[in-house]
Amino acid sequence: MVTIPEYYEGKNVLITGATGFMGKVLLEKLLRSCPGVKAVYVLVRPKAGQAPDARIADMINCKLFDRLREEQPDFAEKIVAVNSDLTQPDLDLSTKDQETLTGCVNMVFHCAATIRFNEPLKDAMQLNVLATQKMVSLAHRMKHLEVFIHVSTAYAHCDRELIEEVVYPPPVDYKKLIDTLEWMDDKLVSLITPKLLGERPNTYTYTKALAEHLVQQECGNLNIAIVRPSIVGASWKEPFPGWIDNFNGPSGIFIAAGKGILRTMRASNSAVADLVPVDVVINTTLAAAWYSGSQRHARPRNMLVYNCTTGGINPFHWGEVEYCINMTFKTNPLEQAFRRPNVNLRSNPFTNQYWTTVSHTLPALLYDGFLMLTGQKPRMMKTITRLHKAMMVLEYFTSHSWVWNTDNVTMLMNQMGAEDKKVFNFDVRQLHWAEYMENYCMGTKKYVLNEELSGLPAARKHLNKLRNIRYTFNTVLVVLIWRIFIARSQMARNIWYFVVSLCFKFLSYFRASSTMRY
Repeated sequence: MVTIPEYYEGKNVLITGATGFMGKVLLEKLLRSCPGVKAVYVLVRPKAGQAPDARIADMINCKLFDRLREEQPDFAEKIVAVNSDLTQPDLDLSTKDQETLTGCVNMVFHCAATIRFNEPLKDAMQLNVLATQKMVSLAHRMKHLEVFIHVSTAYAHCDRELIEEVVYPPPVDYKKLIDTLEWMDDKLVSLITPKLLGERPNTYTYTKALAEHLVQQECGNLNIAIVRPSIVGASWKEPFPGWIDNFNGPSGIFIAAGKGILRTMRASNSAVADLVPVDVVINTTLAAAWYSGSQRHARPRNMLVYNCTTGGINPFHWGEVEYCINMTFKTNPLEQAFRRPNVNLRSNPFTNQYWTTVSHTLPALLYDGFLMLTGQKPRMMKTITRLHKAMMVLEYFTSHSWVWNTDNVTMLMNQMGAEDKKVFNFDVRQLHWAEYMENYCMGTKKYVLNEELSGLPAARKHLNKLRNIRYTFNTVLVVLIWRIFIARSQMARNIWYFVVSLCFKFLSYFRASSTMRY
């Protein structure tokens, strides 16, 4: 078998979702580790007045591409931005662009999707299902297509406890649902959405399940593979440890905990936190395309599904996540923290609600009151409200565990040569979670919040100040409560005098014994 870089040599690649988190890492890795690739076409829509070319030019100027820029200064010449909108008929491609893509593309990576869990069903269907249908239709017209990779999610079938590497029957017929949503107004759709979702927690997992079935039904003679990552987090090794550029998923929660805003969260300490580094997902994806493409004439035509997860191979639990976050941000604090980092995960909903009120809502109200008194605009309750919405979305995933079969991922690894295993490493048995979590937390500091490490001494000083304020406040509060209690209870007064007398006698004895010693 040819090596992975050899297979990609001279190939024309099409990527959707290249401006997203995973898409950027895929583009960078493909160009850096497969320098022989001929061209990479990326479907990009104009946004905020920026043309596709300008958006790509801005994107490749970020730190993610620094290593690639050093190794291959002219890498940008291989990137071709194509004006496209996946929600429009024919993907909004011009006739010329359609002819170019259908005439030269050898492989497709369909990464584009909406990852908002609470997206209205119509919008989620448009972006996750109908866009996939249009991409499959375009792929059928490609004369030299060798492989089509569809990026799904490991939670597409989260209504099952055991998830095999197969495409399961859909919750509904996607064609009938598409037809139905065309004539329904938004209000009616929102009313029927909970019934349609059934045991699934949101429209994201629901539409991803439908998209998988659509790909299976409409693939025809296309050579297709599906990659299902779980919770995609910061990079493990490539292009450097801890790369992350957004607040999505766990990243926003980590930052809120580091700032001291998040104090309590509903989660099961014993549940598996199936985080998977983004570079592991991308290496798996590139290897899956290599295997399906290079072996398309040598093996039976069947759609391979890869569960790109960590829980069954190298499990890490939410209780361990809590510990790592607290330790990292206490050692390397974020700048201008609201309170000292001390997040606690609670499985009991009533206990969690109590601490949410005490640790989140009340401090936020007091802080906003202080801001109003000093003539500033209140903002903390708005932040807390957004945080609570994010936590409610993630609650389902932090309170449950799943078992994913990963036989195909193991098979794929065994098919690779020694050098490919090094360059395109996705063996998560080698992943050291404590080190990874520290890099992840530091990545949110450096790349999301853009905080310099030179500011750490000042941040630590600020954290010590917060600690002293907390101790002082707690001491004053305890003394006040105790004094009020003593004033009302003779028994409390007797206990208080007894404790004080005992302490005085102990100190006297200690001083006397010290004097006798000398």
